[in-house]
Amino acid sequence: MYMPYTTYPKQPQVRRDAVRLVCYRGWSRRAVARHLGVEPSTVSRWVKLDPTGGWRLIPTQSSRPHHHPAELPLEVVDRILSLRAERRQCAEILHHRLAREGITVSLSSVKRTLKRAGLTRFSKWKKWHQYPERPIPEKPGILVQIDTVLDGAPEERLNVYTGLDVCSRFAFGLPAARINTHASWRFVQDMRHQSPFAIALLQSDHGAEFSRWFTKQCHCYGLAHRHSRVRRPTDNGYVERFNRTLQEECLSRVPRSLRSWRREIPVFLRYYNEERPHMGLNMKTPREVLRRY
Repeated sequence: MYMPYTTYPKQPQVRRDAVRLVCYRGWSRRAVARHLGVEPSTVSRWVKLDPTGGWRLIPTQSSRPHHHPAELPLEVVDRILSLRAERRQCAEILHHRLAREGITVSLSSVKRTLKRAGLTRFSKWKKWHQYPERPIPEKPGILVQIDTVLDGAPEERLNVYTGLDVCSRFAFGLPAARINTHASWRFVQDMRHQSPFAIALLQSDHGAEFSRWFTKQCHCYGLAHRHSRVRRPTDNGYVERFNRTLQEECLSRVPRSLRSWRREIPVFLRYYNEERPHMGLNMKTPREVLRRY
């Protein structure tokens, strides 16, 4: 499976070995470049980065630019920090004061400037989520995304828990009268019972139904649970796309009632997993993909 250089853990070792081939084995830089499948200029740059001649690892450098063409002028940054130093006012008040002075800047830019200067105050009661590195779904069960589908107004709302294995696209679903942490855990138990593979990690959004109690239950039963990043809708993109398919191909064609959904959704899931071709799987079904593992 292809892995970009930014996440390939042995890339520093590859660079070191390339420099060693040039400096101690006498290979030409073109020969090393042809051997590794890179440009000769890349090998030359690696040699310049290692003054020892191949006796230390060359770490991957960040590709983040040092400057941006739309960055705030230094005068505006200095003014934000000076206003903050006067009375330690919040970003919203600072933004209003800047507007009165004729300085055009967005509220998010003011908040970002304060955060970079270490002047942002956070509530000690706020719940913070850790975002461990997301695993590469090389096999079924390594990464299963879960979500909820809410249909209708709050007083007459119908709910569906959904889950999707990123590797095989094998889907799960469970209609529910209400959404809460206990219902979420019942869905996970049902999903583990129906799954033809072992589930290692669950990924969800920051909804209240996937709260701290839900995470603790997952850990008690040997499941890892991570949250998608805030304002990163593509993190859970696979299950979000499945939600759309479920609504278009199933829910819109059956009577809108919990009893009807409990009868029709399992039928659709059987069709989705065993008969429906998937463009993302080269027109194979999830069941056919699972046979390779």
